[in-house]
Amino acid sequence: MTEFSTRAVHAGQEPDETTGAVIPPIHLTSTYVQDGVGGMRNGYEYSRAGNPTRDSLQVLLADLDGGVAASSFASGLAAEDALLRAALVPGGRVVMGNDVYGGTHRLVSRLHVPWGVELVVVDMSDLDQVRAALQGAPATTVLWVETPTNPLMKIADIAALATLGHESGALVVVDNTFASPYLQQPLSLGADVVVYSTTKYLGGHSDVVGGAVVLADEELAAKVQFLQFGAGAISSPFDAYLTTRGIKTLAVRMERHSRNAQAVAEALVVAPGVERVYYPGLPDHPGHDVAARQMRGFGGMLSVALSGGAEAAKRFAESTELFALAESLGGVESLIGYPSEMTHASVKGTELAVPENVVRLSVGIEDAGDLVADLEQALAR
Repeated sequence: MTEFSTRAVHAGQEPDETTGAVIPPIHLTSTYVQDGVGGMRNGYEYSRAGNPTRDSLQVLLADLDGGVAASSFASGLAAEDALLRAALVPGGRVVMGNDVYGGTHRLVSRLHVPWGVELVVVDMSDLDQVRAALQGAPATTVLWVETPTNPLMKIADIAALATLGHESGALVVVDNTFASPYLQQPLSLGADVVVYSTTKYLGGHSDVVGGAVVLADEELAAKVQFLQFGAGAISSPFDAYLTTRGIKTLAVRMERHSRNAQAVAEALVVAPGVERVYYPGLPDHPGHDVAARQMRGFGGMLSVALSGGAEAAKRFAESTELFALAESLGGVESLIGYPSEMTHASVKGTELAVPENVVRLSVGIEDAGDLVADLEQALAR
């Protein structure tokens, strides 16, 4: 198995040995019978420590990103927290982009900074800023890269940042949630770790919450695995099953998401009342060339700034019919959100604040013409 679409269907997925069921069973158990004291069957003792359904997902995730191991968590933030605790000690530093997901910034600034970690925020598209932030870096430093970013769709050059990070001894982490492993392969570009909210494109159907860490280093992978067991923020067997099922159609869905988002972006660029469209698939996007080089496609996320300010943005977000007003992203259905008071409310008033005239779109797999028509009627109100 060499091609992504094939591995997405088959990696980690073996027919059930007992019945021959094509889809492996969901192991809804908390504990496992032992054949005598300490006589565990296939190493299974207690489901916090290990579960066959979760293990299958972790094998699949590691395979798709080319990692040595993966750990599946109860949410994307749980995955990020475990990684940061595995990689850092008090006195360490996190260098982070100025347009990351608000929850990631909150996690570091509100939970890890009080623990003794320094947070430095820079523009990841400016390599000179990143280089300056890494100068004199402590022994444990994490360079946290998100690309495309949420919600302003900035593009960071993963290969160039990996080189900078490694020159200073930093661990290079890429949040690949917006792209998914189908569109972007950070480990092959030099990153050390990839993190996901599997809630989004990997699950793909807005019916599961989860997160994952995929690693290129076995020693760090073992630390993350211990934190998964020791702190217990595991994905449940049913959540692991839903995520695995979603991944089987990831390649097909991402192709459709990308085509639809391109059509929506091109329509909005010329729409009345639109000040700017943030989408790396547009030729005039400042990160277009880098995105074209490191991504298979430009993805299903975009944001739009309206010339009428906050009032126009809110009215637009509340006037769509197909696009549902909701947080999250990456499902088959289209969603619309107002980041400054929804996904990024926690960073309002900080350097990560989102302009109040910006609306974020998660473009689904519906008919592109229907989606464009819905946005045009909402803009006309």
